[in-house]
Amino acid sequence: MNRHLDKLQPYPFSRIRSLLSDLNPADLPPISFAMGEPRHPAPAFVLDTLANSLSSIARYPATLGTDALRNTLCDWLSRRFGISRSALDANSNVLPVNGTREALFAIAQAVIDDSCDALVAYPNPFYQIYEGATLLAGGRPELLNCLEDNQYLPDFASVPADVWQRCQLLYICTPGNPTGSVMGLQSLMDLIRLADEHDFIIASDECYSEIYPDESNPPPGLLQACWQMGRTDFRRCLVFHSLSKRSNLPGLRSGFVAGDARVLSDFLLYRTYHGCAMPLPVQQASIAAWSDETHVRENRQLYRRKFAAVHDILAPVMDVKQPDASFYLWPKTPIDDLTFTRALFSDANIHVVPGSFLARDTPAGNPGQNRVRLALVAEVDECIEGARRIRRVVESL
Repeated sequence: MNRHLDKLQPYPFSRIRSLLSDLNPADLPPISFAMGEPRHPAPAFVLDTLANSLSSIARYPATLGTDALRNTLCDWLSRRFGISRSALDANSNVLPVNGTREALFAIAQAVIDDSCDALVAYPNPFYQIYEGATLLAGGRPELLNCLEDNQYLPDFASVPADVWQRCQLLYICTPGNPTGSVMGLQSLMDLIRLADEHDFIIASDECYSEIYPDESNPPPGLLQACWQMGRTDFRRCLVFHSLSKRSNLPGLRSGFVAGDARVLSDFLLYRTYHGCAMPLPVQQASIAAWSDETHVRENRQLYRRKFAAVHDILAPVMDVKQPDASFYLWPKTPIDDLTFTRALFSDANIHVVPGSFLARDTPAGNPGQNRVRLALVAEVDECIEGARRIRRVVESL
């Protein structure tokens, strides 16, 4: 067996099942704020495209994807982030993947050199794939705590130079999971300069980039920062995008990675052996989804309604703030997060993720402790009912 498998910790949802295993839920319909799985309806025109393309399932897909899909992805990047279309080469700057989770894991396996003391840095709390990818690639995690004092963003300036010198890969998540914090363009530019100085790759997980409160102020992206710096080779920079959150298509398993052509060339070689080509019907459905923004704007409007309603209910009894973007709330808990999670289940049949399960202990403490993650993915009425139940539990404590 792979000697690194023993280093993996149980996934948060497994830990939650153990945490609640001795309890009986309240006699109420269950409401889950735990899993970040969008539950808005999938766009009908995308499903129609998928159904009408099923005959192509009889052909093997290429790992590189079709020309049509890669060009569609470059077109979207250009429109969304203000990058000149001529700067994006559909043959070298973009690669379709089976959802960002698969690609975020695989990129570490492809780029980490484990013959030396390879560090992989990532935010704490974090999406657990970053940790698993690091450990199974033979890397060593370097946790960057995300605290309220720093707007829940890593304090990159406080990281010692010798850590950056050993860093081979940096994961960032903007908008963040679970905090919803967004890195500004200047911060992204500073990070690119840091990567140049110490020669590490930045993997920017941007799968929540299309869920934000202000239509006139979308979150910036890493390639956008490159473009504004005049860096048309996107060197050392990779971005990961997905249709799961943007288009309510988590089961389609469709996303892409874009950026540095040199890195993507090697990643394509890795993926060719990995056997993870996107099925042709999924590619056709993806082209339809990435080509339309109307359903995405409607999706954002639904989230705005939920955030406004839930915040109004919880704010009088909890320390809860609207996120910069994403569909998560990251409130402080009135008691420790594990006890609070148990109380919500036993008293209100509400499922949440305790913040300490999304982070790791460090000498400075666990930055997820005494917080919970609420994913506002259900329909508006269910989110409102869930918020009212949470408020009643808080008021009873």
